Amino acid sequence: MSLSRRSALATLPALAAGKAGAQTMANARIDQATDMLGIVDVQPDFMPGGRLAVAGGDQVVPVINKLLEGRFRHAFATQDWHPAGHSSFASSHPGKQPFETTQMPYGPQTLWPDHCIQGSAGAELHKELAQARIELIVRKGFRPEIDSYSAFFENDRSTTTGLHGWLQARGVKRIFLAGLATDYCVAYSAEDAAKLGYQVVVIEDGCRGIGLPAEGGTTIDAAKRRLTA
Repeated sequence: MSLSRRSALATLPALAAGKAGAQTMANARIDQATDMLGIVDVQPDFMPGGRLAVAGGDQVVPVINKLLEGRFRHAFATQDWHPAGHSSFASSHPGKQPFETTQMPYGPQTLWPDHCIQGSAGAELHKELAQARIELIVRKGFRPEIDSYSAFFENDRSTTTGLHGWLQARGVKRIFLAGLATDYCVAYSAEDAAKLGYQVVVIEDGCRGIGLPAEGGTTIDAAKRRLTA
């Protein structure tokens, strides 16, 4: 799937604006009425030492804090929030190992180490994340039978999180995304946002990926190809 006209893959300080030329984050015009920062799954279990550690995951926190304390007055965050024994955990499938694939009623599902268990320290938003401007926290993956990568839809692609309705009510038209992980929850959120009609910018310096093997490289490479097609 392509984001085509509605997206850009961005880096800090350079911002690919989806138009001829580029601008820096310092001079990019942020409309406080219609632009919002989306912070994806910045949780200890995705940091070094966590149950599903993303290499360099902790490095996104200062990048995101700079955005929260500077250009963006409004933000939402997502939070992986799984019950124990969730169906996406390899431990729930005898004989299966983390990062193997199994078939769910909604399609193929990557199996993960147990992570972001409801109420655990690893499931909380990172303690150093500046949260004053985060106006909504969307918990996802709490249904035992369905995993959830996207901020907008569960992995059955039909069960919604409610985020779209909230953003519509706020009049948001453009979403800037940062967080974890580039190749899964960030990429799925970006693609769904574009399908729903938002302009989308992924801030690459504010993201880190898992990087499982995939055709043509890794899942990070595959996600970047989709986001920039």
